[in-house]
Amino acid sequence: MRSRALFFSATALLVLGCSSTKDGTAASTKSDAAYQEDVIEGLHELFLGEIGTLLGASKDLGDALPAPADRGWDGAADAGAILASRGHWYTARSAYERIEGAIAPLFPDVDFAIDGRYDDFLAELGAAGDPDAFDGTGVTGMHAVERILFSDVTPARVVAFEETLPGYLPARFPGTSAEAAETKSGLVAQLSADVTTLRDQWTPVHIHPFIALQGLTALMNEQAEKVRKAASNEEESRYAQRTMTDIRDNLAGTRAAFALFEPWIQAKSGGADVVTDVHAGFDALGAAYDAVSGDAFPEPPVTWSSENPSAADLSTSFGVLFVAVTAAVDPKDPKSVVSRMEDGAALIGYAFPR
Repeated sequence: MRSRALFFSATALLVLGCSSTKDGTAASTKSDAAYQEDVIEGLHELFLGEIGTLLGASKDLGDALPAPADRGWDGAADAGAILASRGHWYTARSAYERIEGAIAPLFPDVDFAIDGRYDDFLAELGAAGDPDAFDGTGVTGMHAVERILFSDVTPARVVAFEETLPGYLPARFPGTSAEAAETKSGLVAQLSADVTTLRDQWTPVHIHPFIALQGLTALMNEQAEKVRKAASNEEESRYAQRTMTDIRDNLAGTRAAFALFEPWIQAKSGGADVVTDVHAGFDALGAAYDAVSGDAFPEPPVTWSSENPSAADLSTSFGVLFVAVTAAVDPKDPKSVVSRMEDGAALIGYAFPR
């Protein structure tokens, strides 16, 4: 995720006293500083719970992975262990997708280590790529694990996209007992170590609520990016084919975190209307997501163009989803959910550049 710069109003952290409603009556005697403390405490507790879930699932994943003493993984013989491991990966994935909006701008290096895509890592590693996919160096994180764990069910179109990347090596199950052991002690252990670093850094002193709020609006934009990338097979959870669930989790996490800001926004003149509009935007987007069944995005039409989609393509399931998500994040629409979230930020003293 890459967010737009956030411009801070110094008075937002200092102003005490009353705010006013539309008719000029006092809305609250609570200070902005007190509201900010409430937000910091709420974010800390909310996200710490999800980080705990993420860490627990990462460790459970490591325990569940097949580790035959005399061979690599076998899709039939190890089917139960692989299925269990995928279940723990799903749990970890959902926990992270619910919190990445605030994590990414606050801890970008840890975010990359945990959530970077294969193509992102290869862009840094260059043509040498990552010759050992199992050892916990080079390409790491949830998608590195996913790429191995779901290598036998990855769609051919995803493989065709990745084959064009400099440094690409085919994804596969561990082929020897040494590689199977290394997947546990290397790659998945490194994921747990990175999540532990995140947990240790996630302390109130490191939380700036307005950077987190910026991250929430950026996460709304990222949901649109995930839909756009799906048309070129660059989507995030592309090996497991569950990116539709990713964006549902993104929305659920944004709802929960934004709720912590609502009392502060509602204490300002016009704030109640902003919160109402944001909720309406969340609900509309949620309805669009609910209209899609399953974990995967609808298949994009072969003629799809994100820049100039045809009317016929827009009428497909993928096209309807594309329209709903892009409308929700349209910065030119003052009523879009992202625009109204930014209006809420401005009311409590922090204005996004437009």
